[in-house]
Amino acid sequence: MDDEPRVVIVGGGFGGIAAARSLRKTDCRITLIDKKNHHLFQPLLYQVATAALSPGDIAVPIRAIFSRNKNIETILGEVTEVDQEQKSVILSDGEAIPYDYLILAPGARYNYFGNEKWQEFAPGLKTLNNALAIRERVLISLEKADKIKDPKKRKPYLTYAVIGGGPTGVEMAGAIAEIAKRNMMRDFRQISPDETDVILIEAADAILNGYPSELSEKAKKELEKMGVTVMLNSPVKEIRENGVQMDDRFIDTPNIIWAAGVEASPLIGVLNCETDKMGRARVRGDLSIPGSDNIFVIGDAAYVENNEGKPLPALAPVALQQGTYLAKLIKNRLKGKDTPSFSYTDKGSMATIGRARAVADVRGFKFSGLFAWLLWSLIHIFFLIGFRNRFRVFAEWIWHYITFKRGVRLITTDADDVASRMKDRQKET
Repeated sequence: MDDEPRVVIVGGGFGGIAAARSLRKTDCRITLIDKKNHHLFQPLLYQVATAALSPGDIAVPIRAIFSRNKNIETILGEVTEVDQEQKSVILSDGEAIPYDYLILAPGARYNYFGNEKWQEFAPGLKTLNNALAIRERVLISLEKADKIKDPKKRKPYLTYAVIGGGPTGVEMAGAIAEIAKRNMMRDFRQISPDETDVILIEAADAILNGYPSELSEKAKKELEKMGVTVMLNSPVKEIRENGVQMDDRFIDTPNIIWAAGVEASPLIGVLNCETDKMGRARVRGDLSIPGSDNIFVIGDAAYVENNEGKPLPALAPVALQQGTYLAKLIKNRLKGKDTPSFSYTDKGSMATIGRARAVADVRGFKFSGLFAWLLWSLIHIFFLIGFRNRFRVFAEWIWHYITFKRGVRLITTDADDVASRMKDRQKET
C-alpha cells in the first residue's frame, strides 16, 4: 500500500471529478479535497437562483460519487499552502497531506475589479449559497412590491439589474424576465407585468462576446422580445445598497446580480508561478507549472492557449478534458510512456435565453431558437451526475414548459426579519 502512487486532487468541480473518475481503476491512492462536500453542476446554478430547480437537483455529495471506489478518499477541507519541498498540501487546520502527483482544480471566484465592497450588494453566482440568496432576494422583492400601493414607491422592487453580458448574465436576465413578466404575476394582486424592468448591463459593445456576432445579436433581440433592456457600452461606476450608478444614469433597485468577470482561486498565488491578469497559472503543454513535473493546474485556474494563441474559456468542457488528460498522463508515466501536450477539442458553446430560446455554435454550425434550446437541454441533462438528478431536472423542465410555473418558490428567511427590512426600505423611499 505504501508504495502506491499518491494523487492529491484539490477541487471537486468538473476537472477534479473527471480526473478522479478516470483514475479510480488504477493502483493509485487518490485523495480528493474540497471546501464543500458536494459536486455542483454550475451551468444550472442560475435555475436554482430563479426558483426553477432545487439545490439537490444540481448537486451530489462527492462521497456518494466514489462510494464504491476504495482507492479514493474524500476530505472536506480547505487547502491553504503547497509545500513543494516536502511534496504535501497543508489544510487550514494544519494537517499535511502528502502527494506524488498534485492536481489543482480550485476553480474561480467573481472578480469585482478592486471594488470588493460591491459584493455585499451585488452577489455573484458561484455557489448554492449564492443561488439561494439571490432567489430569496427576488422573491422577497416581489412580496414587498405587492404590499406597496404607490406605483412609484414599489418600482425599485420590480427593477432587476444584472451586471455582465456573458452566458451567466444572459441566462439570469432571461430567467428573471420570465419570472417577473409571466410566471408569478398571476399570484400577486397589486403588481402588473408591465411594471417590471429587467436590465442587463454590459461594459463592452456586445453581449456573449465569445460567440459569433450573429448569435450575439440574436441573443440581444430575443432578450429584448422578452422585455429585457440591454445596455451596451455601459461600465458600472458604483454599486450601492439601493442601486447601480453609471456615467449618465442611476438604476434604483435593491435587486442587483453580478456576472461581470472572474478571477482564479487565491490558492494559485501560493505556487509562486507566473499568472495572467486573472490570476490563472500559466502552465506548460502538459498542464504542469514551470519548475515542477508533478504539480498540475486545470480548469478555471489555468491559463492555456489554443492553437490560435487565444486562452481557453472558463467552461466545463475544458475542465473535463483537462482532468481526463491528466489521468491519462499519470497512467502513462507509471508505465514509462510519454504523453503529448494537451489539446482541447472545441465541441461548441451555447447559452439559453429563456423558455424555448437559446443560441448555439457547434463546430461552425450556428443555431438559435427552439432547436438550440432542445440541444442545450439534452447536453446539460447528459452531463448531470446521477440518474436521479437527470430524471428530476427533466421532469421539472417538462412541468415548467407545460404550465409556466416555477416549483421552488420558498422564502426561508425569518418573517420578522423580512418585515423589518421592508419597513426600512419603505422609509427610504
